[in-house]
Amino acid sequence: MIAVFVEHHEGQLQRGSLGVLSKAVTLGEEVAAVLLGPGTKELAREAGRFGAQKVFVAEAPELEAPLPQPRVDALAQLVGEQDIDTVLFGASVLASDVAAGLAARLDAGLNWDLVEIEASDGQLVGKRPALEDSVYVDVGWTSEPRLALFRPGTFDPAESGGEAQVEELTPTFEEFSTAATMVEQAHEESSGPSIEDADVIVAGGRGLGGPENFSLVEGLAKALGGAVAATRAVVDAGWYPYASQVGQTGKTVSPKLYIACGISGAIQHKVGMQGSGNVVAINKDPNAPIFEFCDLGVVGDLHEIVPKLTELVQQRRAG
Repeated sequence: MIAVFVEHHEGQLQRGSLGVLSKAVTLGEEVAAVLLGPGTKELAREAGRFGAQKVFVAEAPELEAPLPQPRVDALAQLVGEQDIDTVLFGASVLASDVAAGLAARLDAGLNWDLVEIEASDGQLVGKRPALEDSVYVDVGWTSEPRLALFRPGTFDPAESGGEAQVEELTPTFEEFSTAATMVEQAHEESSGPSIEDADVIVAGGRGLGGPENFSLVEGLAKALGGAVAATRAVVDAGWYPYASQVGQTGKTVSPKLYIACGISGAIQHKVGMQGSGNVVAINKDPNAPIFEFCDLGVVGDLHEIVPKLTELVQQRRAG
């Protein structure tokens, strides 16, 4: 049986986890979702819609705060009690901590940063980018349980219309696992979709010239109903917050449309957005690397092009 750790936040199952769950269904084994935390029993039916045949639910108060060790306890107990040979995670701050802790607890192999997994001759084979994402390598496991952590945005959720059997868990927690308490949890104030969930992303780079010019990117993103992203150079310069960074050391995104404004297209940035459906690049340098992999390239001054494009989008929507 394959178990998928499904995250939830404010009563919503997270898109990344649901994408991994949908992928797990294609591997030819029984698939179970694992929901941990108070109130998760109400979300079990939704997990069934995305392909889970079983949903294991634990609602212990020790699981209320998003801390990793109590979840490691619950998952380790589940693996020990059920016929689970594989545990899959969609990468996030919490899931990465849980996956690492579970690997240590079970002395199990963990492959991370995967972008694909498939069944081959009765074995599971993962694919992982290497050499700055210039090649992909096949990776496997030498023992069970097999643990896998997938790069964010790798898989899209796909509803299959099923209904899951729900089983409740009563985990036993180690003393050290409940020693930490969460004092405060801050929420970033934002408007519009997050870059992980947005269908349209407008991203800005050093070509904007200064932080004040991010208003151009924000205006176009608002007109398109999209989200704003930034490159590492921009974030390092303090022009825009880290939460919006796309790239090897930022977030991986896969929108339907990605508009790159003043972005040269270094390999580190390409890593984070190469899964986009269509890439439009606006840059005054005709030799910018981004023109080698974009779908539509516009050579010109973004300070003139972006406001005009925003105006045209607004007119089209108003009409």
